[in-house]
Amino acid sequence: MPGRPSGAPPERTRPLRADARRNHQQLLTAARDVVLERGPGAPLDEVARRAGVGIGTLYRRFPDRQALLRAVALEALVASRRAAEDALAQESEGFAALTRYLRAALSTRVSAVLPIVLDRLGDQDEELRQAREASAELVQRIVDTAHADGSLHPQVGFADIGTLLVRLARPLPGPVPAALDDQLAHRQLELFVAGLRAVSEQRTPLAGPRLERSHLRAIRDGG
Repeated sequence: MPGRPSGAPPERTRPLRADARRNHQQLLTAARDVVLERGPGAPLDEVARRAGVGIGTLYRRFPDRQALLRAVALEALVASRRAAEDALAQESEGFAALTRYLRAALSTRVSAVLPIVLDRLGDQDEELRQAREASAELVQRIVDTAHADGSLHPQVGFADIGTLLVRLARPLPGPVPAALDDQLAHRQLELFVAGLRAVSEQRTPLAGPRLERSHLRAIRDGG
């Protein structure tokens, strides 16, 4: 297939119609849920069924599984970045900003779906890498703000927050209805926030070192 002529202006992407935008979003949401339940190799016809569209509609939007998983990852990273931006803009206290971010991130299950999808996609995609860094840097700013104003325990770091979200965002094993699973996840988040606030205010010593982004990188790289 011939490429775009050298020096030609970039092609403009036509804005999606309202129904196409709705189908697109429904497919991404369904893909996220199916991947969480059944892994990145789950049947694509199940994704289409849950989205309420035909398999042809799925393939018109996403030509293959990799394209769909990449779109899921990008949406999750954008959602995380926006949640962090909103938390920093809306809250003056660091701990309050952290709590707002945690609640929003859990609602989108971003911390559960990203490890699954990114493991399948690899780390060679520059757009994904930049989106991941942009999100992580904003969450780091929230943690740094909370440390600076003394509202977060000094032994709690970025990776403590991130790995906690991963654990909470994963669906419970067994036939647990999605609505109940979501309710329990948010309840457990509130228990964590209450406990974190208590140890932060009382400066209760915590076991082990503060876990930072560098620790996550070392784990990811096998170091």
